[in-house]
Amino acid sequence: MPSSMPDARTLMDAAIKYLEDELLPELSGYHRFKTRVTTNVLITLRRELELGESQAAAERARLTELLAHEGSGATLSLELAERIRTGTIDPRTPAVRDHIRKSLAEALAINNPKWLSSTR
Repeated sequence: MPSSMPDARTLMDAAIKYLEDELLPELSGYHRFKTRVTTNVLITLRRELELGESQAAAERARLTELLAHEGSGATLSLELAERIRTGTIDPRTPAVRDHIRKSLAEALAINNPKWLSSTR
């Protein structure tokens, strides 16, 4: 994908700064709430842009190791779930537990990193 100037992160940072620093102080009630929600969505999207690609690659590598074959991350994840459901893979094995913990931590790092710091 060709890069644009300014890049997506810079654009998101500018939008977030405007919403938080200039608009939010002027709002109250419903519009203040909706603007805060919108700001949080942009912050989450920024984290996904920063972390998503490397996390998806790491998850796919773990699943490839666990299932002993290649495939897309989504397909491998569904296969692992099916194997756990049917009992052909025990979810209590260290490798499966490690994968699930890492996948959850990766998701939280995007969706709500505060939850990670509160559990350590």
